[in-house]
Amino acid sequence: MDTDYAGENLLVVCVLKGSYIFTADLTRRLTIPHEIDFIAVSSYGDGTTSSGNVVVTQDLQRDIRDRHVLLVEDIVDTGATIRFLVATCEERGAASVRIISLLMKEGTDEENLPEVQYLGFRIPPVFVVGYGLDYAERFRHLPYVATLSGLPESGEI
Repeated sequence: MDTDYAGENLLVVCVLKGSYIFTADLTRRLTIPHEIDFIAVSSYGDGTTSSGNVVVTQDLQRDIRDRHVLLVEDIVDTGATIRFLVATCEERGAASVRIISLLMKEGTDEENLPEVQYLGFRIPPVFVVGYGLDYAERFRHLPYVATLSGLPESGEI
């Protein structure tokens, strides 16, 4: 990734809250100059399926006009969030927008998605938590990714 952005004005955008741990690990590995900003969006609420409606709950603090934006997502599921974020960045005049996602669910309609340039893992269409991903604000702290059904009944780890 360092070579892809060498000499560019890179802004890493962490999509809160799910990608905060992934973003921290990623940015510690970058050796090129970059800035970090945060945007919070919601499409799940407290459920396990996306509503399809994306709501910005915290906007970016920096102007992204003429910046090379790297959107850091935790998971690409329905694609509604990433489509919304890419369109928003383009409307605001970003020089380029690329996506890195830790996870992508199998069965995602990739034909109607912006390209995910950097992808960690493909997973089955199950609900996962841990490493920043949550269920109703729980389980983000887990140092691994797990299915919700694979956790102990009490939720205690």
